[in-house]
Amino acid sequence: MSNTTTETMAMLKSSLANGSQELAKTVTTSTGLVAYDLQAPAKNLYPQITPLRNAIPRVSRAGNAGTATNWKVVTSLTGSGYNSMGWVPEGQRSGRMSYVTANKSASYVKIGEEDAITVEAMAAAQGFEDENAMLTFRLLQKMMQKEEYAILGGNQSMSLATPATPALSASGTGATLPALTYSVIAVALTIEGFGNSSLAGGVATSQTIAGADGRTFVMNGGSSNKSAAATQAVTLGQTLFVSTPVVNGAVGYAWYTGAAGAERLEKISTINSATFSAPLLGTGQVATAITANSSLNANTAFDGLLTTAFNSGTSYVNALATGTAGTGTTLTASGTGTVVEIDNMLRSMWDTSRISPTVLYVNSQELQNIKNKCLSNASAPLIRINQSTSDKGFEMTAGGRTAYYFNPFQVDGGTMIPVRVHPNVPAGTIFAYAETLPAWYQSNEVPNVCEVVTRRDYYRMDWPQITEQKEYGVYAQMVLATYMPQALGIICNVSNG
Repeated sequence: MSNTTTETMAMLKSSLANGSQELAKTVTTSTGLVAYDLQAPAKNLYPQITPLRNAIPRVSRAGNAGTATNWKVVTSLTGSGYNSMGWVPEGQRSGRMSYVTANKSASYVKIGEEDAITVEAMAAAQGFEDENAMLTFRLLQKMMQKEEYAILGGNQSMSLATPATPALSASGTGATLPALTYSVIAVALTIEGFGNSSLAGGVATSQTIAGADGRTFVMNGGSSNKSAAATQAVTLGQTLFVSTPVVNGAVGYAWYTGAAGAERLEKISTINSATFSAPLLGTGQVATAITANSSLNANTAFDGLLTTAFNSGTSYVNALATGTAGTGTTLTASGTGTVVEIDNMLRSMWDTSRISPTVLYVNSQELQNIKNKCLSNASAPLIRINQSTSDKGFEMTAGGRTAYYFNPFQVDGGTMIPVRVHPNVPAGTIFAYAETLPAWYQSNEVPNVCEVVTRRDYYRMDWPQITEQKEYGVYAQMVLATYMPQALGIICNVSNG
């Protein structure tokens, strides 16, 4: 057989050499008889941004964990007599001071993600990438993304109130909203609810999840119950304006609009008001889909930083006033290169707790708004421009950002606070966080303001193989312990502008 093949190839080469090209003309690259240049491994083109998960210390309690981590807090020392006077007469003793203490605890919960791979897929991937290892790698990355959301806004204890009946009005000219008596219903959203909801997919209520073990569990999506409906007659050319009072803990609001009894989801806003000036889509989720409060997961979640701040009563929280319906209230320029609302927050955190944030997390919208408020005609004399000594002529860099925000309310003269964009912070929200306590808390026994306390940190479960596929889960048993809620601050309900 080998000799036959060799002889055949020799005859073919001889034929081609003698000018016979008829065979070659029928084979081109379009025939498909070509090599396949597949670059290995696969290119993972998804963002992996988890700044809080990366920065917050992780503390293991393995071996002595139980069902929760517990700690005691001494919140104040009250001196005898007048609290600010320590005078004692000669030969006498002072009275006894008193303490304010509290017991705190946070229950461990489990977070995780699962996937499976068939043995055929493992075999077919050989030479391309170790699909078994990459499956675990991607599982871990996805779980870290969910952990970032949990650290920022997990909700175990804060139940959103049902929004009040919306206030409606109609005015103006030039709008194309058809004439009709419109009915409007509002639903408030936590940060989890805002992330889980969309116009196309609807507001996240509750979902029955089928586990890989065949069992099911129910997960609440992060939305309040719906408000009562309000109606408003609109004539052609008018704009419909809607608003509802701020709901504590909400970073977004869903608006169901239409004829009475036929309201559908038409808008999701990050302030407590909205406008409608164009014809409604009429394709969104129906308002009757909202039947209960689905804002928290009491038995399976822990409270994230935003939830702790909204719920603590000791964190700084400022939900800006409604302002004009649909327009809301924007940040206010101080005229001295700062933002009034941020200045007020920094001053309040100092006045109440002698503390300063070490970072401000914002949405890209608020990063732009802060820059615009700080750079104005009034603040121009305060801006310094560094001139290069290069002989290359005039050079200019367009654009810029507010990289740091100066906090003057400190005993050591002030602190530069970095301003960072966080992928999960909604537009309209500014989150201030003191990652560490200042030196004057030197005997506080709190090395970290917050800790991820783990009963069992990241681990992979290799489930028994009973079919032609291998099943894996990546899990962690953990809780976020926030020891000092006073180190958290929120400005929310901020309108764009």
